[in-house]
Formats: sequence, C-alpha cells, structure tokens
Amino acid sequence: MNTAPDTAVVLIGRNEGARLAAGLASLQGEVAQIVYVDSGSTDDSMQTARDAGAQVVELDLSVPFTAARARNAGFEALDPKPTFVQFIDGDCMIEPGWIAAGIAALEQNPDMGIVTGWRAEIYPDASVYNGLTDFEWHRPAGDIEACGGDMMVRAEVFVATGGFNPRVIAAEDDEFCTRVRKAGWRVHRLPNKMTLHDANMMRFGQWWRRAVRTGHGFAQVGDLHPEYFARARQRVWVYGAILPFLAIVGVIFAPLLLVAVLALYLMSYIRTVRGLENGELPRQKAMHQSVFLSLSKLPNFIGLLTYHWRKLRNRDMAIIEYK
Repeated sequence: MNTAPDTAVVLIGRNEGARLAAGLASLQGEVAQIVYVDSGSTDDSMQTARDAGAQVVELDLSVPFTAARARNAGFEALDPKPTFVQFIDGDCMIEPGWIAAGIAALEQNPDMGIVTGWRAEIYPDASVYNGLTDFEWHRPAGDIEACGGDMMVRAEVFVATGGFNPRVIAAEDDEFCTRVRKAGWRVHRLPNKMTLHDANMMRFGQWWRRAVRTGHGFAQVGDLHPEYFARARQRVWVYGAILPFLAIVGVIFAPLLLVAVLALYLMSYIRTVRGLENGELPRQKAMHQSVFLSLSKLPNFIGLLTYHWRKLRNRDMAIIEYK
C-alpha cells in the first residue's frame, strides 16, 4: 500500500476503546500524518493512539467540548499542513481504497472543496436503532448540500472558511459544508465505500437523546443559515408540537379533532413506509423504522426548544451525548 504523502487524517474521540484501535489500524500505511484529538477519555485511548503512531492532542476541558472544536484542534496540530485532510470519528474505520479515491476526485476537480463517500454501520442488525442510522447514511452520489463528519477536505478551503464552528454542538458538519458551498466550492459524494461506523445504540434512551441532539442541530444551524433545514424544522413543528397540542385539545374537548390528528399521523406514517421501501428497505424493516422516524419529531422538538432556551438565556451550547 502506498502512503499518500500530502494527505493527513484527523480523528476525534472519547472512550472509544476497541473502536478507536480498529479505526487506527484501518489507517496504517494510508497517510503520512495521523492526529488523534481526545476529549477527556478515562480509558487508554490516548496510549492506544500513540502506540499506533498518531500524534495526540488533548482538549482543554475547561472550555465546552464540541466535535467541531476537536476537529479544528486536530487541523491546527498538523505540521506540515497537507493538501488534503480526511476527518473521521473515533468509532469509524476507513474502507480500503477510500483515501486514494478521495484524493483522485479532489485532484481531478479543482472546484471541489469537500468529497465524501458512503458510510455504513458495522452491525446494522444489532438493534433497530443501528438499523435506523445505517439507512440514514444511504444517500445518492453526486453534488450534495452537506455530508457527515467523515469527509476529505482541501486544506486551503478549511483555512479560507475558518474551519468548523466550535459553538455548533450538532450538525456542525452540515454548517461547515453550507459555508463551503456559499464560498463557491462543490461538496460531492462519490459512489464509493468510505467508512464503517459503530453506532452501538442498544437502548431507547440513546436513540431519544440522539434525536434531541438532531433537533438542536436543526435549530442552531437553521439560525445561522435560515434556508438550511427549513423543511425539517417545519415538520418538527407540525408533527412534534402542533399536532400533539391539537390531540390533547381533542381528547378534552373534541373527539373528532383527535380522530383527524390521528389520521394525519397515519398518513405521514404510510408515506414514510413507502419512502423507505422506495429506498430498497424491506417492508417489515420499513414499517418498524417508520415508527421511530414518526416518533422522532417529539425529541426533535425538545432539542429545538433547548437551543432557543439556551440562546435566550445566553447559555453555553453544551454537547448532547447519546453514548
């Protein structure tokens, strides 16, 4: 395997254990520089990274932690600065051939600022929650509005746009991609396998908190870029706030109103099932996952309110963790 001399990897994590070791192993021989940014691990993550030949950066935890801040710190630690930087999370492994594919795409397309590929769950059948995230990663290839945190970025683009916004605690990758596009660069997804991800979501509470975090991201990124996540925010307000309120009113005062609300939820559920089936998900899984996708608007709304409450009271945007 040939090491890419002008490409580096920034990997972030906390208490990832065996997942971090696997991710670092997948990078061996791929790039010349690996920087691991640790956010307060209490396990042996930092030693694991050092043993794998990575440079380790420890975040100052007196400042509120965000994934965006960790990625920025990793980029700053790169010396010398490479032409391209691959960002990945500590619970991910790079797929063989991805680094070369990403480099080729950026070299052949000088107007491309970010390139990404397909992420997949390692254990999609371990829980319905893992299955939900696995399907979430399945998106068409081509020019896109935004991608997740696993991405390869031109270093000059990262510098010119100021990197990730450290105050954004969720969907910081969407926010970064939005600024990159507004600066005139393309964000592109290749039809290539990029990373394997271990969500490790086994409990309803984990899924709920992740959905709360998603709603927070809808609100915060939407506040910075009103055109982005607009439809997602509308759906959260309708299905996570307005219809539940009308359902309560119906229970107390107007049974027919409750029936109408339930009918709207049923129609939305059927549309969701059909959408998942069109995405080639088997019917049984589509019906199961659609329950959670419909329910997710409630924790999404809690996350949305959390953001606005924090903003109103000038509070820190503390990270919302689900693992």
